[in-house]
Amino acid sequence: MTHDSDIPRRRSIRLSGYDYASAGAYFVSIVAQGRLCLFGEVVDGEMRLNGAGEMVRRVWEGMAERFAYVVVDAYVVMPNHVHGVVFLGQTAATTDAFTGETGGDVPTLGDVVRVFKSVTTVEYGRGMRVLGWERFEKRLWQRNYYERVVRNGSEMRAVREYIVNNPRNWALDRENPGGGGEF
Repeated sequence: MTHDSDIPRRRSIRLSGYDYASAGAYFVSIVAQGRLCLFGEVVDGEMRLNGAGEMVRRVWEGMAERFAYVVVDAYVVMPNHVHGVVFLGQTAATTDAFTGETGGDVPTLGDVVRVFKSVTTVEYGRGMRVLGWERFEKRLWQRNYYERVVRNGSEMRAVREYIVNNPRNWALDRENPGGGGEF
């Protein structure tokens, strides 16, 4: 018989008590399961996307079309992960000028990441069958993702700089199976 104390508990990496549907900017990192390099390669400090990487890029850019309250900002698709900035919040086009009510539900950051992972997994599966893309075990993405609430302009500048420079720093990136540095 298994007791609750026998089941390992995953520690949440989310900010306790924070409403992830709150308007604001979020820095997100989503990593491929097993850190498999499925989306291209870094050559001379520049990311060269393969077909799978182009698909990931297209889906990331399309998240704003899927969600009325989402704007994507700086991002980079790396060989085995994606970094990006997501803005959540209401837009003028979806707010009733007379009542001030919004025309729909604001997604949570988790909703956005879940849809991104789902769409890219389905598309990647199609690419494996039709285009011969490299296979993955069980799931395309790691179960969780990293996020950080971007609180001010100086943090936003630092995050954007990190994203832009990520390919140049690939040799030191902890997500690089041949690297081993830190974020």
